[in-house]
Amino acid sequence: MEKISSTLLILLWTYTGFDKLIRWDSSRKAFLNQPMPNELEEVLAFVIPGIELLIALLLLFSVTRWWGYLGSILLLTVFTTYVGLIWVGAFPRVPCNCAGILESLGWAEHFVLNMICIGIAVWGIRQEKSPVIDD
Repeated sequence: MEKISSTLLILLWTYTGFDKLIRWDSSRKAFLNQPMPNELEEVLAFVIPGIELLIALLLLFSVTRWWGYLGSILLLTVFTTYVGLIWVGAFPRVPCNCAGILESLGWAEHFVLNMICIGIAVWGIRQEKSPVIDD
């Protein structure tokens, strides 16, 4: 069952990361439409796909899987908080930089999907052995 959680998250991060890179122009424009400073949006347009693909890579290998789950939890928590703020109308406009089929989801569905993915990542990290840190 442990492989199912890592596989689902690998598929999620690979799909979303590559979708942003393949559709670079529209993805970058969507980032530049976010309700935050343009300098930050420009950085995020480059960094987010890389982080998504890095998390997928971490989840591939047993020695780094714990870190991949942790990265998934952290990034999904940020995304879910953002989606929740959009859903409750905290921003003057409603931007979205979702990948492919996720664009068709409403904010409530997107929020629920993100919460499910966080649950999968939490379940996965609980199944993994914590990395040993030597002093």
